[in-house]
Amino acid sequence: MNHVIETIKNRRSTRKFLEEPIREDELSAILEAGIYAPSGGNNQTSHLLVFQNQIVLNELKQLVEQEFSKIEIYEGMYKSLQGSISASKKGGYDFSYHAPTLVVIANKKGYGNAMADSVCILENMMIAAESLSVGSCYINQLHWLDENPVIHEFLKQQGLEEDETVCCSLALGYSDMKKQSPLKRTGNRITYIR
Repeated sequence: MNHVIETIKNRRSTRKFLEEPIREDELSAILEAGIYAPSGGNNQTSHLLVFQNQIVLNELKQLVEQEFSKIEIYEGMYKSLQGSISASKKGGYDFSYHAPTLVVIANKKGYGNAMADSVCILENMMIAAESLSVGSCYINQLHWLDENPVIHEFLKQQGLEEDETVCCSLALGYSDMKKQSPLKRTGNRITYIR
């Protein structure tokens, strides 16, 4: 099987990481793969904030837990968002699974392809990480809290621009999980029109 396709099929979300930081050359390769992703009209307006300072990451985790714990759960709320809120109310919530690196991907507010461009970057990084035996997990929590003034102000202090919106994030690090086989796909239908 083609190596790229095999890498895509073998990638699994990592939710338990070793404390060891990612080697600099591997991180650079992953980030470079990300910025080579396509963007609408070749705009290239995404902004990657790479968090590795554990003091800053811990402060962000505490703020995320604090702000999620203020949100009330309602019927029909997205299941993963409910989980984040419930875990935050219990305390000790770590939205990035103790990953030593968190990449936050932002893009311009009001730009119609902001999410699509950012997710293309994220997907490239996940595939590159898998090819280097680095674990990764797509993180939505900062996107869900994008309009929260406390989180927004904290991210601005870390380099987020006033005209930017958080689209997605990626937890990165060496996996502390047993290797898992690819999940059988039962959804994501394909319809051919030939």
